[in-house]
Amino acid sequence: MTAVSEVMTHNPIVGTIPGSRNDVLKLMVRHNLTGIPVVKREGNGLAGLITRRDILNSPEEEQLALIIQKDPVRISSDASVEEAAKLMFTTKATHLPVLEDGKLVGIITPTDLLYEVEKRASGVPVEELALSPCVPIYEGTPLVVGFVTFRVSKVNALPVLDAMGHLNGILTDRDIFNKFHINESVAEQEMGLGGEDDNWSWENYRNILRMWYQVSTIDVPLVPVSKIMTTSPTTVFKRTNVSEAARTMRRNDFGQLPVVDSKDRLTAMLYDLDVISILVD
Repeated sequence: MTAVSEVMTHNPIVGTIPGSRNDVLKLMVRHNLTGIPVVKREGNGLAGLITRRDILNSPEEEQLALIIQKDPVRISSDASVEEAAKLMFTTKATHLPVLEDGKLVGIITPTDLLYEVEKRASGVPVEELALSPCVPIYEGTPLVVGFVTFRVSKVNALPVLDAMGHLNGILTDRDIFNKFHINESVAEQEMGLGGEDDNWSWENYRNILRMWYQVSTIDVPLVPVSKIMTTSPTTVFKRTNVSEAARTMRRNDFGQLPVVDSKDRLTAMLYDLDVISILVD
C-alpha cells in the first residue's frame, strides 16, 4: 500500500491568520501554487485552506479569515492513496491538508496521484471513467462571453469548436486572464503593489489570478475566443488507456484533456479528478 506520506508535498507553504488576502496571493504567486493550507499564527494549528477559487468567489474581501475554508476536507499521513483519491473524487476537493498527530505535515493534490494511476490503469480505457461535465464554446464567441461561461459553469477549460462542430482549440481560464488588458494603475492600487518588493510580481499575478478582477476593472478585448485559444490541443481517444492519459497530464502539467472519437469529434473532457477515480475502490 502506498501511503499519503510517500506522495504528498512535505512541509507545505502556508498562509497565516490573522492575515490578508494579499499575503496569501503573494505566497501563491511566488511558489506557483493554486491553493495552500492556512494556520493560526498563535499555536500553528490548522485554521483552514484557501484556493484560487475561494479568492475569486470573494473579490471584495480582504481579510483572510473571511475567505478561507474553515473546515476543509483533510487526511492523515498514514492514509492510503486510495483513501485520498476517494476523498478528492467524492468531495471534489483538489487540495487536502495532511495531518499527523493533529499537526499539519503536508498537502496532497490530484497531481500527486497521477503517477500512481500510471502504474495501475494500463488496461482501462478513458471511456470507462465517469467524466466531468464538458462545456464547448464556438470559436466565434466573443471573449467576454467566454469569461462569463467560465464563471457560471465553474469549469477550468472550454473546448472550442468550429462552424462544423469540429474541435479547433481549447480555452483555459489562464488563457483568458493572460489576454486581458488590465488597467494597471487601478490594479496596482487595489492589490497594494508598487513598492520595491513587489516589482517582480506583476506579470506573475496576471498569470496565476484567473479572472481576479470584476469587469469594471478589466477591459476584455472585443475579439473572438479563436484569437486567444490554444490551437491543436493535445487530445486522447475514448479507447486511450487511462495510464497514458495520466502520463500526458503529469508530463505537460495539464489539468484536463479533450476526449475525441475515431473521427476526431469531441465527446467529452477528461479532468485530473476523473483520472484519479481509477484509484477509488
